[in-house]
Amino acid sequence: MALHVRSAFLRHITCGAALLVAGTAHAAGFQLNETSASGLGTAFAGGAAEAADASILWSNVAGMTRIGESQVSGTLHLITPSLKFRNAGSLAATGQGLGGSGGDAGGTVPVPNAYVTKSLDNGLSIGLGVTAPWGLVTEYDDGWTGRFQAIKSSIETINVNPGLAWKASDRFSVGLGLNVQHIKAEFTNQVNYAGALLNAAVLNGVVPGSAQFNALAAAASGLESSATVKGSDTAYGWNAGLMYEVDDRTRIGVGYRSSIRYRVSGTARFANPAVGAPLAALAAGVNAAALYDTRITSDVEIPAVLNLSYFTRLDERWDLMADAQWTQWSTVQNLTFVRADGTVLQNTPENFKNTWKLAIGANYRYNPQWTLRGGIAFDKSPVQRAFLTPRLPDGDRTWLTLGARYAPNPKLTVDVGAAYIFVKKTSIDTDAGSTAANGLINGHYDSRTVILSAQLNYAF
Repeated sequence: MALHVRSAFLRHITCGAALLVAGTAHAAGFQLNETSASGLGTAFAGGAAEAADASILWSNVAGMTRIGESQVSGTLHLITPSLKFRNAGSLAATGQGLGGSGGDAGGTVPVPNAYVTKSLDNGLSIGLGVTAPWGLVTEYDDGWTGRFQAIKSSIETINVNPGLAWKASDRFSVGLGLNVQHIKAEFTNQVNYAGALLNAAVLNGVVPGSAQFNALAAAASGLESSATVKGSDTAYGWNAGLMYEVDDRTRIGVGYRSSIRYRVSGTARFANPAVGAPLAALAAGVNAAALYDTRITSDVEIPAVLNLSYFTRLDERWDLMADAQWTQWSTVQNLTFVRADGTVLQNTPENFKNTWKLAIGANYRYNPQWTLRGGIAFDKSPVQRAFLTPRLPDGDRTWLTLGARYAPNPKLTVDVGAAYIFVKKTSIDTDAGSTAANGLINGHYDSRTVILSAQLNYAF
């Protein structure tokens, strides 16, 4: 008799990874808003209008015309998210124990940025920025309740952005840039091997509750596989900006970054346990039908981002600024992995919604050497509660930020910034399509993020 193992159950246990949706980043979704320490101090209010240093290339490429002489700027951010699951009514998968709460899935991640700008003749300026605009890392403890849906989630990006700006008149500047962006991702989770074997037994005529089934259940109890998905790609986009100087004190900036479409390719690998009789035949069938190593691809579109910023110098001491940032998260609707043989490894509905981040901030010039900064921002999450997953248990955020600039001489400035980000308590109730295969994660997340940044700017 042929061994039959294909079923809806096996489709649900193959892999719980959802590519490009990882962890609690410090900005909503998996966006890394950190582009400068100078901007962090004001919660990036006025980011497309202030033009405090060469980092303006990221927020508004047109703002390079305000930098004047050539400048190089480098920043290091230390981002520390905390992500703790609190169990309420979770259920174990078939043949498995419930497991623990997962510990703190956050951790400190360094994120660097670097920029250089140079003024040319005829009102032209050029620049180059190297940033990490998307990503972060989270990792739950081994054996946690949601291990069949997520353990480690890692996204790393690097964006290389040459730009050109032109001061078209005394008050109006325009700019355009090219983005070459590389993404690398890794996702891991456990697979309910015990449940898969018992499901295969039922498909082959073994009656649940029978002596044969009970013997198989005892032999399979607690067996797990591990799944690892890795992928990468390089893709291209563009950015553009406008800056209008209302008068000598006030200006308005608009910055736009296009979406970027990836065809991520990589591998899905499974580490299946070795089993003997009476499970060997069932295991061979499960491994061949679902848990086999394969090349994978996934089409993903990173969102477009639009910033509208306002900056005004109130007097010799105070600056006031504001920013509205729109992110086109609706580009992330379904995340699908396709095997090399054309079959679907995993399809995860995300249904992200477009969001706004609103920020206000201020500068206070204490003396010629020291400038103090502060800001507050409200950042909506793109994740809808009905589609929440343990890889992105995201919630609405409130930013509180402080910063300072020290100018020891006209050529050199040093910026520092700090942020504490409150994340709204987020409830989760998901089984990724099958409680039997993946268990049910039911509870809520307590989350927050701390960011510390330092930046060095040198004019030459």
